[in-house]
Amino acid sequence: MISLIAKTRDGKPLSHEEIDELVQGTVTGRWPDYQLAAWLMAVYCRGLSEDEVFALTGAMAFTGAPPLEPLGIVDKHSTGGVGDKTTLVLAPVMAALGLPMAKMSGRGLGHTGGTLDKLESIPGFRTELSTKELRQQMDTIGVAVIAQSKELAPADKRLYALRDVTATVDSIPLIAASVMSKKLAGGTKHLVLDVKVGTGAFMARIDDARLLARLMVKIGHHHDRRVSALLTTMNQPLGFAVGNAIEVNEAALCLKGQGPLDLREEVIFLARELVHLVTHEPLTQAEERIRQVIDSGQAWEHFGRWIQAQGGQFDAVEEGLPLAPIKKEWRAEKAGTISAIDTRAIGEVALNLGAGRKRLDDAVNPHVGLLCYAKIGRHFEPGEIIATVFADNEAEGDRALRDLQKAMTWGDGPLVPQPLVLDRIH
Repeated sequence: MISLIAKTRDGKPLSHEEIDELVQGTVTGRWPDYQLAAWLMAVYCRGLSEDEVFALTGAMAFTGAPPLEPLGIVDKHSTGGVGDKTTLVLAPVMAALGLPMAKMSGRGLGHTGGTLDKLESIPGFRTELSTKELRQQMDTIGVAVIAQSKELAPADKRLYALRDVTATVDSIPLIAASVMSKKLAGGTKHLVLDVKVGTGAFMARIDDARLLARLMVKIGHHHDRRVSALLTTMNQPLGFAVGNAIEVNEAALCLKGQGPLDLREEVIFLARELVHLVTHEPLTQAEERIRQVIDSGQAWEHFGRWIQAQGGQFDAVEEGLPLAPIKKEWRAEKAGTISAIDTRAIGEVALNLGAGRKRLDDAVNPHVGLLCYAKIGRHFEPGEIIATVFADNEAEGDRALRDLQKAMTWGDGPLVPQPLVLDRIH
């Protein structure tokens, strides 16, 4: 292992055999944490060649656990953001289009939310399914979202834990290998990547996001996967709702043809990429079919069948999941236009209300959250509601409103909103 550390430190590429040896020792425990940490820091400082990244990703995907048989035709990965509930809408849309989607998702940590936490705010919803249950559900409904298997890409699990405590998380080669190793191990052949950019995203600069997206698309191509990436803005929350139950309610509205326009449009952009990857049909033609399955209610019907299949009480979703008892409104005192939003700060407002986790073992309150109607370029007249907070007590509600106000920058003149999709890499 010392020789591998030294080669990477000196900028000398590792052979495929050396990378296999490194990953095998990571899984078996042959290499101690301090040596792996040293190698990760060498990667952080010197980088990896594309060929090394391709080899590392493949080794991480297929070492230590057998590859999974694909359960769905399509999959999607998001790099995380505030109010990002697209999976809740996209999965039933794809099922309604006849393109089964089985997705392994995670839980929220820090200012970004987790899909599993949102789904578990539905009474009775199960995120742990047996292989038999999962296969039966995919055969009959064509959609499932479950917790990530503990056996999936075990090398990544150990390396990520070390990156988290060694200041090596934000390395583009390591991020790309981590994301794509799990997707390769999952087996699905068609993948769309939603790479968030902005104040609420892991990647604040579009140039960095573009480098990451291009590398992940190349990894997919190298390993015989069809992959497309969209760079989407996270300079404001997606939709209005930020929380768990409150985001499920908003996703339900979207599937009924209602709800925020930006959420609907982002789902359509992601869905048409997946349709194009599978069928090769033009994006405009794919978009027509996607809008039709939403507007006709077919996607909503698949949503209901999916929730019930995983034990969820769909009646509760239809009625609207209950929210925390204390409701606080922030209304505009004078006319003004939103010129900038600190999206991360808004995510932290929801986090402090109890909607997220500061540590992995924290409990999540499914009922708290907020509706933020502020969008860059939106003009408010006096008395209009800018945001509504749902809290467990008065003090937390008041603090949330104060923090929301600090997250907004106001201007005078009209502003052109940033486009939803900043780039497409395919």
